[in-house]
Amino acid sequence: MANLTSMSGFLLMGFSDNRELQILHALLFLVTYLLALTGNLLIITVTSLDHRLQSPMYYFLKHLSLLDLFFISVTVPQSIANSLMNNGYISHGQCILQVFFFTALASSEVAILTVMSYDRYVAICRPLQYETIMNSFACRQAVTAVWLAGGLSGLMHTAVNFSIPLCGERVIHQFFCDIPQMLKLACPHELINEIAMAAFTTSAAFICLVSIMLSYVHIFSTVLKIPSAEGQTKVFATCLPHLFVVTFFLSTAGFEFLRPPSDSQSAMDLMFSIFYTVIPPTLNPAIYGLRNEAMKAALQKVLSKGEFAQRKIYLKAIFKF
Repeated sequence: MANLTSMSGFLLMGFSDNRELQILHALLFLVTYLLALTGNLLIITVTSLDHRLQSPMYYFLKHLSLLDLFFISVTVPQSIANSLMNNGYISHGQCILQVFFFTALASSEVAILTVMSYDRYVAICRPLQYETIMNSFACRQAVTAVWLAGGLSGLMHTAVNFSIPLCGERVIHQFFCDIPQMLKLACPHELINEIAMAAFTTSAAFICLVSIMLSYVHIFSTVLKIPSAEGQTKVFATCLPHLFVVTFFLSTAGFEFLRPPSDSQSAMDLMFSIFYTVIPPTLNPAIYGLRNEAMKAALQKVLSKGEFAQRKIYLKAIFKF
């Protein structure tokens, strides 16, 4: 540790010093990462290839899957490599990139979830105006704003966080360069800029959460007026998991970022970090896309085409012989 912390980089402590537990952690993270990659790549592929899935809802879902794909790739592969090599060192440049992409993609994810809730609000509460409000130009503008807002947030957090002088050892009690953990290394009198940035980010996240809640309140109040019990069940089965994912993501991230810092690291801190870094990108494909009947039908169609193409190539190879 002395040799590592004397360098310009940081030492990520991860989950355990026990070699067997490190291997177990790497395997669990690898399985989770592969599940997240598979689910999100399936949604991106299906929504890109199937002409029936070109509505705004699936357009936003494709960008959510892109964000999830990048988001989980920022932290998990590095953590797997560190555990397998029994080396928690991460260079200063790698840590800067990790903080930038993590905050940028997390901010973009909150923004795209807000846009998706508004899309559902317009579709259910104002169906006659849906095509006018959610036209292709408006959708492209919304997605562009989502990515730009995330990039701006990442730049501001990275610039402020790495401009603060460090007074402690370069040891981060986390499996990635987590801003709350890095702030424990900063000189106490230099934190005013980061506190202001955290207040701004928290206010923006709170506004997004309130907007999402208002959208779903209007949706549920409209759905309760539907005479068909089957229609109510269908909408509730779709919207309630969405609301749960948003609340889960923002509440766990908010708890980690807003709670008072402590000098010791507990298992709960690591668990909460998994809740907002690993679980949402893994579960989002199942909750937002793969439970959808249209998505299931399109997925079966794409997979059957791929299987047919493989069989055709195989038969051609046989007949050549």
